[in-house]
Amino acid sequence: MTSQDTTLAASASRLPQERRVVTEIPGPRSRALHERRLAAVPPGVGSVLPVYVTDADGGVVVDADGNSLIDFGSGIAVTNVGNANPRVAARVKAQAERFTHTCFMVAPYESYVAVCENLNRITPGDHEKRSLLVNSGAEAVENAVKIARYATGRQAVVAFDHGYHGRTLLTMTLTAKNMPYKQGFGPYAPEVYRMPLAYPYRWPTGPDDCGPEAAALAIEQITKQIGPTNVAALLIEPIQGEGGFIEPAPGFLPALAEFSRANGILFIADEVQTGFARTGDLFACEHEAIVPDLVATAKGIAGGLPLAAVTGRADIMDKVHGGGLGGTYGGNPLACEAALAVLEEIEEGKLTERARRIGEIMLPRLRALATRHPAIGDVRGRGAMIAIELVREGTKEPDPELTARIARRCHENGLLVLTTGTYGNVMRFLPPLVISEELLTEGLDVLDAAFES
Repeated sequence: MTSQDTTLAASASRLPQERRVVTEIPGPRSRALHERRLAAVPPGVGSVLPVYVTDADGGVVVDADGNSLIDFGSGIAVTNVGNANPRVAARVKAQAERFTHTCFMVAPYESYVAVCENLNRITPGDHEKRSLLVNSGAEAVENAVKIARYATGRQAVVAFDHGYHGRTLLTMTLTAKNMPYKQGFGPYAPEVYRMPLAYPYRWPTGPDDCGPEAAALAIEQITKQIGPTNVAALLIEPIQGEGGFIEPAPGFLPALAEFSRANGILFIADEVQTGFARTGDLFACEHEAIVPDLVATAKGIAGGLPLAAVTGRADIMDKVHGGGLGGTYGGNPLACEAALAVLEEIEEGKLTERARRIGEIMLPRLRALATRHPAIGDVRGRGAMIAIELVREGTKEPDPELTARIARRCHENGLLVLTTGTYGNVMRFLPPLVISEELLTEGLDVLDAAFES
């Protein structure tokens, strides 16, 4: 993509890039498969839409009944390069034919080192870095906290309202939302403290003063309630994911980063959902020139294979004793090859520019939709990480019931969308960065029709 050509050209795709509804959704084959699921899988493992996928490529997923749905979910920001990327598939296939596992801690291999070298190069900051590879976003966050505690000799960790960091004991504790993530699973991990977030749409004095006021309040509470010298790390998503795609008001993150530096607190950016070109920058914290001490990444890193990482300042990462970090499957060779392919696709395919173009298309359409439908209280996001917040008309009272109805109507008409938010009233849109402009526009048409109906 050049500065003169900002359209989203359709990439060469194995499947037709089209919405095709041939049965009701879910159809009979998916319903039959769902009956098998109910007998085999516990109900605690949820699904957004019980259609059973048989194929996927580019911007579409195809179900067992032959329906082709436009994908506005990307496996929750995982398949940024598409869910059947040829470069990813080729590298994984070639690696699988050589070996699938040795455990890097037993007999290492080059691809693990190459992924770490790339992460050290592309994450924010020009300081010397080290990277550790693990399996999931929750594991990356846990390791970042472990490293911060070890390096500082402190125990307290500060997290924020509306944050989501995972489902393990520590990351569940760090997560703000009770239902469904925490209900009944306590007791929780100690020395975790929660502070207010600069949520522009819901800040009491309005969005204009939100950033400075929220930062000052958080800093005051940290100082009074915990004591800065007891805090090992401040952990935050540069844009809240499961909390509702909340983009903190300008100035909030820089103020917290400055406070952390001044008090020997390590600033951890949870870029699990926001990383790898999703927001129009390689990493969301770049938008306000934030240079974290540690960065946790996952999701979009390996095109759908399980891989995650912690990247941080070398002087911090090198403190941990030998054997204190690692895991049997961390940095599996198949996932490492996939990650190297993803990084090539991002750079050669100019996917940061494509993400920005997706935002340029989506945001005006959604703002126009909001002018016609007062139930849309807020439109927000950056790049290809966009959301609308639904409320009861004339108020800011969350309307999760309407949100669910709109999502269901989209699903019935061949558009896969996700809901989210602390109050369950946010629709989030995460199209693959390789989606064509035509398919993106058609997806927005389906959403528009869902509101009209």
